Amino acid sequence: MSAATQRLANMPHNRSASLPSGITSVCSAHPVVIEAALMHGKNRNADVLIEATCNQVNQEGGYTGMNPAAFRTFVEKIAVKVGFPLDQLVLGGDHLGPNPWKHLAAGGAMRKASEMIDAYAAAGFTKLHLDTSMACAGDPQAVPNETIASRAAELAAVSEARVRQSGMQAPSYVIGTEVPVPGGAVEALDHLHITTPADARETVELHRAAFSRLGLDEAFARAIGIVVQPGVEFGNAEVIGYERQAAAELVATLGDIPQFVFEAHSTDYQSQRALCDLVGDGFAILKVGPWLTFALREALYGLSAIAGILVPNAIHEPLPTAMERIMLSSPDHWQKYYPGDARQQHVQRHYSFSDRIRYYWTAPAAQNAVNELMSALQGLTIPRPLMSQHLGHLEPMVASGSLAPQADAIVLGSVARVLDIYADAINSAAQS
Repeated sequence: MSAATQRLANMPHNRSASLPSGITSVCSAHPVVIEAALMHGKNRNADVLIEATCNQVNQEGGYTGMNPAAFRTFVEKIAVKVGFPLDQLVLGGDHLGPNPWKHLAAGGAMRKASEMIDAYAAAGFTKLHLDTSMACAGDPQAVPNETIASRAAELAAVSEARVRQSGMQAPSYVIGTEVPVPGGAVEALDHLHITTPADARETVELHRAAFSRLGLDEAFARAIGIVVQPGVEFGNAEVIGYERQAAAELVATLGDIPQFVFEAHSTDYQSQRALCDLVGDGFAILKVGPWLTFALREALYGLSAIAGILVPNAIHEPLPTAMERIMLSSPDHWQKYYPGDARQQHVQRHYSFSDRIRYYWTAPAAQNAVNELMSALQGLTIPRPLMSQHLGHLEPMVASGSLAPQADAIVLGSVARVLDIYADAINSAAQS
């Protein structure tokens, strides 16, 4: 077991010993985000956890076009490029279950899910979130909790068989299904449901029993996390911050299940204080995705505005104009998520916290537009007054000398700034 994987597995023990520990889970397949995360980990001598979702990466390629083995190669190549030690890297699979194939009947969807988790285990992913909560064709709309647990155990059995056969590291498992909508909520955030203590305990016991029925007691002993809703969420323009008092009863439940820490999804856009409180309360795994690509988009749009001033003849059109055309030509990734009239939808396409624009950066036309922008600015020093005007959140870093005023560094620095918030919160929790 790698040192990083062992440290991840030790989190519940640390929690029981009153030694709060936490880790940021980087949920993105964007190469710039991954490079920024690995550089950030190198600079801080910290482990880096990168997770792929079932829709991003699966045996059929997902929307990234990568299977788990290809994703691992993709990440490790970036790690070698930046000099990040591989024994400090943890790869995880998120929402592993039948979701990509839920249009099929349960039998067919679970066969596909089994193929997927087999591929993740074979590729050496050592943190696997089992999520079989979604209804498949013919299922009741709300799948019974017993069925969810049984299906999760079936997937664990496939993973365990592959690990034994391949000699790969035995993974740590995360269970639980009380997760926000991936990428942020669509509905109004005025009725957020915090997981009840009873539901958290039932999730653990149902999964424990389901694993045991399949002879997987040793595998269940490696389950370290349970996904719960701590009362944090974000939508297109609003963020619900963590409130310790509201989650106090749920947090107290960890005393009954010392094998586990909590995993918090959709922690994007939380304050550093809120993130520190989350880790201190036992939400040791903090998942973040859209905030990182939101920061990437902020930097790119700011640089586009700067290029229009410094080198107006070097770019064909402003980047926001190019992205608007690309998103309008292929609306599937945003249309059903962004309500309102044409003007409201325009604003959300480009500036929503949900950041559905992240699905478009890999389009060839988008890559060409970004490459043109970065080429136009290559070798130029961005004047501080323009940084202040168009990238004001990064100007203090340029002023202090911690960020070079060049386009490549600015894009990576914008993402790293978000990762700094998480790292500082985790460190503060450990010291308090």
